[in-house]
Amino acid sequence: MTTQIQAPTQTPTPATPAPARTPSAPAAARAVRPIPTTRLVGVELRKMFDTRAGFWLMASVGIVAVLATAAVIIWAPDEAITQNTFSTAIGMPLSIVLPIIAILSVTSEYSQRTGLTTYTLVPWRGRVMTAKVVATLLVGVAAMFVALAVGALGNVVGSAITGLDATWDITLTQFGNIVLANVLGMLMGSMLGVLFRSSAGAIVGYFVYSLVLPVAFGTLAAFQEWFRDLQPWVDVNFAVTRLYDQTMTAEYWQQLGVSTLVWLWIPLALGLRAVLRAEVK
Repeated sequence: MTTQIQAPTQTPTPATPAPARTPSAPAAARAVRPIPTTRLVGVELRKMFDTRAGFWLMASVGIVAVLATAAVIIWAPDEAITQNTFSTAIGMPLSIVLPIIAILSVTSEYSQRTGLTTYTLVPWRGRVMTAKVVATLLVGVAAMFVALAVGALGNVVGSAITGLDATWDITLTQFGNIVLANVLGMLMGSMLGVLFRSSAGAIVGYFVYSLVLPVAFGTLAAFQEWFRDLQPWVDVNFAVTRLYDQTMTAEYWQQLGVSTLVWLWIPLALGLRAVLRAEVK
């Protein structure tokens, strides 16, 4: 009788999983840094020049300055060939062009439908709006210095043509007031941009603000004596215009502050609040 010896069966043991690799301490502690504000401002400046329309709108600053200077040299009388005359002639068209640049800087995110991309890359919209405002102000200040240089060149050329001595009748304070007036105009354009978030609506609103309201307020002040003394406090165009042609007094500065508070700062705050909360489509 034979006995069969069976080999002992071995139960397979489950393989132990390899230990998971934990990130090293420096890698785990590394945080993602936000995009620097200087880079955001640089991007917004580049946006102003990238498109064909934006390029020619920016180039129009120099073109308008040259054309206004040439017009003064050709048609102005000899005694009017002064630095102040050139600055006034150049400043009038720039007061229209620069706010439109500020408007398009804001509304392009909505009219060209780039807002989804912009606000995805930079989720906090306040930083984007700050970069837009800083970029537009840099463009405005640079445009003023370009206008000053072109006007100075026109003053030299015009004086040489007429045979008179060049008259430099604009002081540093007056130039600073002109720069401030154009900065306020660009901020007004930014305010209309954040309120309407539409290029057409904001531009129409700006022309109503700059052309219709001054006529309405001026007519009311001409026929209603009670409004004559009140106009500088409620008519922001009237208060800003004094920066161009008058020496600012303490009362004039107060009137400028009150009128800009009503027509600029409060609407700008409301518009920024709407931008931060509104849905981007």
